[in-house]
Amino acid sequence: MRKVRLRGGAALELDGDILAVLELLYREVTLKSQLRASFEDVMAEIRGLVEKMTEDERRSYLVESLFLNSVTYENEMLDAYMRKLTAPAKKKAGRRPTGRA
Repeated sequence: MRKVRLRGGAALELDGDILAVLELLYREVTLKSQLRASFEDVMAEIRGLVEKMTEDERRSYLVESLFLNSVTYENEMLDAYMRKLTAPAKKKAGRRPTGRA
């Protein structure tokens, strides 16, 4: 497996593991900037990384990324549905019983 370096010098093994990429980007961009990394900082690092990949590596990471995003989306939708199912029922507006017959 091939290794590439990020702009800060950290090495990344290109083995198709998208989570390893995300973890390294987080450590090298976000944490090293003490959580002050901008959108542009992160995008520049990602673009630099993608430019170092071959077409096959890009394809592999795209497939892995789409899969991870589809699972994340699915989990978020299921979570929202479960919250809706378990939310307390809202009372309907209208007349309240007066206790009169």
